[in-house]
Amino acid sequence: MGGPAPELLLLTAAVVVGLVQLFWATLATRGRGDLNWAAGPRDEPMPVTGGAGRLDRSFRNFMETFPLHAAVVIIAYLAAKLSDLTLWGGALYVVGRAFHPILYLVAIPYLRTLAWAVAFTGTLMVTTAIFL
Repeated sequence: MGGPAPELLLLTAAVVVGLVQLFWATLATRGRGDLNWAAGPRDEPMPVTGGAGRLDRSFRNFMETFPLHAAVVIIAYLAAKLSDLTLWGGALYVVGRAFHPILYLVAIPYLRTLAWAVAFTGTLMVTTAIFL
């Protein structure tokens, strides 16, 4: 009766990271300058460059990885496979994803890649725990 599993709290933290990224990307892309485009159906893509483009791409990358991470955390929870491996894996995912947009925005290529790799390693750790 001690509350939700830490892995589920970390998954919630990852959702918060995603919401913050969505907010940043939305604010950054408002700078596209065409309010009619933003308010319309957006049938024609409008390229985003610079920092706004990097924030947008980081958010898109988050949206590619988060469903996979969320799935393995939920599977591990439902299969009663939570362990130190899932706890650390969840933490690595959150930390890596939190730093990814910041490092992408300031255009630090290898550190950004390291942040992605940390998050990816976290997902692999949770996945591995399911099979142990």
